[in-house]
Amino acid sequence: MSDDTIRLVTIGRIIRRRWRLLTVLAVLGALVGYGASLLFPPRYTTSASVLLPGAWEERELLTQAEIATSSVVIDRTAAALGRNGAGGGELRDRVNAEVADGNIIKISGTADTPEHAQRLSDEAAGQFVAFAARLTGDDPESAAGPEALRKKVEETNRRITDLAEAADPGRTVESVQVRTELEKLRTALLEAVKKLDEADPASDRAGLVVMGPAARPAGEAPPTRTQLVVAGALLSFLLSVIGHLAAARMSRRLRTEAEIAAALGSVLLGAVDVPGERPARRPGGSGPWARIRRLLGADVRWDLPAPQASGDEASRRIRYRRVCARLRDRLPAPRRLLVVVPEGDEIAHRAAGRLVAEAGSDPLLRTVEVPVSRPMVPDHDDASGALVVLSSGSWTAGELAGVAEACADAGHEVVGVVVAGTVLARPARSAAPPDDEAASELAVHGQATGGSV
Repeated sequence: MSDDTIRLVTIGRIIRRRWRLLTVLAVLGALVGYGASLLFPPRYTTSASVLLPGAWEERELLTQAEIATSSVVIDRTAAALGRNGAGGGELRDRVNAEVADGNIIKISGTADTPEHAQRLSDEAAGQFVAFAARLTGDDPESAAGPEALRKKVEETNRRITDLAEAADPGRTVESVQVRTELEKLRTALLEAVKKLDEADPASDRAGLVVMGPAARPAGEAPPTRTQLVVAGALLSFLLSVIGHLAAARMSRRLRTEAEIAAALGSVLLGAVDVPGERPARRPGGSGPWARIRRLLGADVRWDLPAPQASGDEASRRIRYRRVCARLRDRLPAPRRLLVVVPEGDEIAHRAAGRLVAEAGSDPLLRTVEVPVSRPMVPDHDDASGALVVLSSGSWTAGELAGVAEACADAGHEVVGVVVAGTVLARPARSAAPPDDEAASELAVHGQATGGSV
């Protein structure tokens, strides 16, 4: 797995073999999401639309959106809602403005209840329109200034007329000059009034209009409680799958036959097949933690490929018989060997039992299980060596080196290694006679003293 490419079949194998553990972790993630939803109260969001009549450029619309969320408008909104103590700082994160199509600015408000959200949006829109009207001179207070100026001009114009009539009608040079100056002043005032009318901002663009009250929100604003629960479950599930992949990438368990033989310092005598459809289980002991692992399916080996289909029983027995033949060729008579199996390796234990049955009395094999954490091998008596049988992908190089050292400490030479693997058993291609013939051949072979297969 450390050198394999992560494919969909690998993820599918994780889900298929660890579905109970993944389900429990997803439920825990959903509970975490539910707990997070309790810490954050529900929020409701609605928006009010403000229409800007006339022709507006894009940068002007963006400026108006910035004005809608400015501190002046927010502070006035807070004062109108009776939140003078908190000020606009509390509302600044709850009011948002964005430019929509058609010269429309949507002002959104977020609150803890639908009623409060609706009132906040309406009040923010109203305060924005009022403040924008003051800036453009469209409100009554600003409009009073130009109107009063016009009245003052009319009053001054009447005063000029009165002064002109009261002056000496052209009898002296001074009176003519006074009347001329008064007429010039009248002309200047009329031109100023004309320019004031032309420069009136209200003549180009009408005032901003709130397009109705904000709608009362029917549901919570995201993230809702349901979304948090689903997100917690999905996040926990994804992290669990990623954790499985990372653990497999960092695993130091030996998987190839050459690596296993090199770690034990011996030669590979062959690979045998063990029929079985259930996934291999990790070595484990007893106790509450081991029972929990079995209950959750954590003891099932997911990182091993699915068992491949094998031949019939006769073809599998040929592999065991060839291993026995190689042992006879390597050892002088009498051939007595100790078959060392790592404790908890179910596949290796089954393979060792088949190997003992196939060997019969030549060589004479005796199986012992050795704990890998603290390996202890029986002392040398009449055995001429040790044969290590184990499955691939279950042990690290350090653990196998410890088994080899335990064998050497007990006076046993590791004469060979047999690697066992699970396969899918196929139905026998023929009836009982071929198996009976193989059994007869094995019995005759067991009685022989020096023959080889």
